[in-house]
Amino acid sequence: MIPELILIVDDEPSIVKLARLYFERDGFRVLEVTDGEAALEAVSKQHPALIVLDVMLPKLDGFEVCRKLRAGGDETPIIMLTARDEDIDKILGLELGADDYLTKPFNPRELTARVKAVLRRTETRKQGGDKPIHHGDLIIDPTTREARIASRTLDLRTQEFDLLLTLAEQPGRVFTREQLLQQAWGFDYYGQTRTVDVHIAHLRKKLDGGKVGIETVTGVGYKLVV
Repeated sequence: MIPELILIVDDEPSIVKLARLYFERDGFRVLEVTDGEAALEAVSKQHPALIVLDVMLPKLDGFEVCRKLRAGGDETPIIMLTARDEDIDKILGLELGADDYLTKPFNPRELTARVKAVLRRTETRKQGGDKPIHHGDLIIDPTTREARIASRTLDLRTQEFDLLLTLAEQPGRVFTREQLLQQAWGFDYYGQTRTVDVHIAHLRKKLDGGKVGIETVTGVGYKLVV
């Protein structure tokens, strides 16, 4: 089997060198480019399994690269990197269709763990095979990766679907943010629970008007309620 190809898009040599070292050690192939235009070309020609995409790039920034890929129907998983620990960067990246984000500086072991988790989710999505879940007027079909409220199909990103599915598999159970990171994201807790809050906020907007909601349990976490 040919090792999966990871595209690193970053113009900081030290970041690229470190990421390459850890990816190759874990058996991945690595392709690196340093600007947004080159990233679009590489995706078109090389078809990577996943893109590690920096926000601050020459020519086209990471947000614009992400926007163009998703607008063109490209669903290659994207993990965005930002040097600024500001929620607006993270939220904007996720709304544009990124699957996850990391703030620089980061632990390279965490990056490889997240890459593996996203790739596992992608493979699970392709394989499917589970029975639909019904709660109130919400129907979730793990096989087709679709969720509906009444007759309305929800427009869910990859991670939003996985998070909703995790909550719906055990309705009424209170999940901590750390548990959601582990079960929906597929990696252990690294201290960035804010990504859970961002996705929960998106899901609540999309579930609005239905009979199912996500309730906050103060000081603990979240649960799905009908």
